[in-house]
Amino acid sequence: MVRLERVNGGNIYDIIELEVHESQRKFVSDNKMSIVDAYGAITGGGNAFPFGIYDDDIPVGFLMIGFDVDDYWEDYPQVAVGSYNIWRLMIDRRYQGRGYGKAAMKLALEFIRTYPCGKAEKCWLSYDHENHAAEKLYSSFGFVPNGEKDGDEVIAVLDL
Repeated sequence: MVRLERVNGGNIYDIIELEVHESQRKFVSDNKMSIVDAYGAITGGGNAFPFGIYDDDIPVGFLMIGFDVDDYWEDYPQVAVGSYNIWRLMIDRRYQGRGYGKAAMKLALEFIRTYPCGKAEKCWLSYDHENHAAEKLYSSFGFVPNGEKDGDEVIAVLDL
């Protein structure tokens, strides 16, 4: 059964060891950097929820959810203000193609809809325009590009 578990002292090293295929590294930060980003957001007054994605007790991926903006985020997209976002999603190279990404997205949206940081109207995410697998996955959940960019990445938005 696929489940999310918050990154903690007991699982952080297992999560850091997960990695995508080399050809996918341009699409997603490694998990160590993502956890550093979460720490920076939290210490900057923001919100970040880093999770390991598990199939029973086997770590198969990493997911991070954010909310709003923090004190140090410059040039943030307008949609970020007061909205949740799926900040990171990766499935380890050994476990790709088994439906874990879809299962993790479903669990992420279920978590977001508990509104842990308060009610919001939107959830957003961003992806590289060359990452067609991510685009297909996100659009299957109803995420639609809104015309904004996060750096060079396409922003897609879902009404909650």
